[in-house]
Amino acid sequence: RQLAAWQPAPEGADAPRQDVAERLGQWLNVADAIALRALHQALPAVKQRPRGKGAAMPAPAELQAELQRVRQALERAITRHDADLAEHEFAPVHQHVLDLQRHMDMRIDALRDHVRQTLSMASPSLAQLAALDASLHQLLGGREQHLLSTVPSFLKARFARVRKAAEAAEDPAEPATGASTAAPVAPTLTADLHALLRAELELRLQPVHGMIEAYGQAVQAGQASPPTPGAPAQQTAP
Repeated sequence: RQLAAWQPAPEGADAPRQDVAERLGQWLNVADAIALRALHQALPAVKQRPRGKGAAMPAPAELQAELQRVRQALERAITRHDADLAEHEFAPVHQHVLDLQRHMDMRIDALRDHVRQTLSMASPSLAQLAALDASLHQLLGGREQHLLSTVPSFLKARFARVRKAAEAAEDPAEPATGASTAAPVAPTLTADLHALLRAELELRLQPVHGMIEAYGQAVQAGQASPPTPGAPAQQTAP
């Protein structure tokens, strides 16, 4: 939605929108569809796999706390090393975004894997959910990464439009040095950069949040192994 708000309305905007299944179908080729069908057929077997006995299970609140720690660390990283947005060169901003995306990949993948492992030991149904998430991550992860890699190009176009609008609003009597434009637009560009990166962060965390929520509901309903008293949640890498 953040990116769409920055773009001009496309022609035929009133045309019927595709539903989720139609859009997902565009992400999957024939080989992916075959793999997805094989996964669907294998899910009952996942439910029958023996689970570890006596494993220390974290409480749902501990997983939520770990999610919050990762989210807060990445939110701090978004604002900690701001590129100099007062400069007209976009290259430092581009590198800043790429570095943050790699950092998000590393932290969130580790957390996601830990949550999947927890679900796989909690109950047969949650083990199925963990297996489904792992397979969908493998099938759709490449497409998602490709789309996220286009974020810097959207930012570059956005920055150019903001600066162009600021230059057009300048007093014609003032010499066009560029310096007078840079300072006023820097807060706008910084806010745009932070908003977009936070939106990307929340997008990447959605699968993890969903699995933790499912785990909490199952524990509350007595459909999953209760947490072992005093069992610490496994920490993901800092």
